[in-house]
Amino acid sequence: MNKDVLTLEDLARRTGAPRETLAEWAKAKLLKPAGFTDGKTPLFAAGSVDRIAHLRKLADLGYGTEEIVKIVKKVGWPHDERKADRSPDKGRFLTVGALAERSGVSPRTIKHWEDKGIIGPDMRTEGGFRLYPESYVLVCKLIRDLQLFGYTLEDVKAVSADARAYLAVEDDLEACPPADVERTLGSLLEAIRGLLDRTRLLREGLERWEDIAKKKRKDILALQAKNRKRAPAPAKKKEKSRE
Repeated sequence: MNKDVLTLEDLARRTGAPRETLAEWAKAKLLKPAGFTDGKTPLFAAGSVDRIAHLRKLADLGYGTEEIVKIVKKVGWPHDERKADRSPDKGRFLTVGALAERSGVSPRTIKHWEDKGIIGPDMRTEGGFRLYPESYVLVCKLIRDLQLFGYTLEDVKAVSADARAYLAVEDDLEACPPADVERTLGSLLEAIRGLLDRTRLLREGLERWEDIAKKKRKDILALQAKNRKRAPAPAKKKEKSRE
């Protein structure tokens, strides 16, 4: 997806509006965050810039925040600015550090996956911070487990792409063309079938080797006891004669 998101500071720089005014409009719900970082910082879609331009026009006419709220409720937003509320990524966003902690891998591992094209940040702030939706915790765990199952790099990349495409479809089905959805879901079902086959083989192998390990443990303990009986008894120390 790689959408740009903006903090209040970013919006202030882009629009020239004071940050305090933007914060007041956000509190009045005239500006609605697309989501929040793991540090609870609100993030806004790029379409919010157009909305702020409309709000500033009303403010320049002398209307206060409460009056603007009433005007918006009565008249609504201009057609193009209604898009500012539409974001397929509403929710909580994670920094790379938070994503690593939640998924049980290191930030360096996530960076390595990014370099290999297996995963990528879903959003970036103007300051360059990489942000991921919370659903990527599951994606990272899936990638980690696939590597444990012996999947090749290309296999992992393909399944990761299918998983991320599925999350986009699940988040906003109506925004995706039916043919693309069918292709995505079909590919994911095929990947799931392959994963289930591998997990079945892995489970059977684990059960087989668990039985072998238990049997061999008993054999080893028995052989160890037998060997110890063969060892000569330690010589007893002679007591010193009393003079």
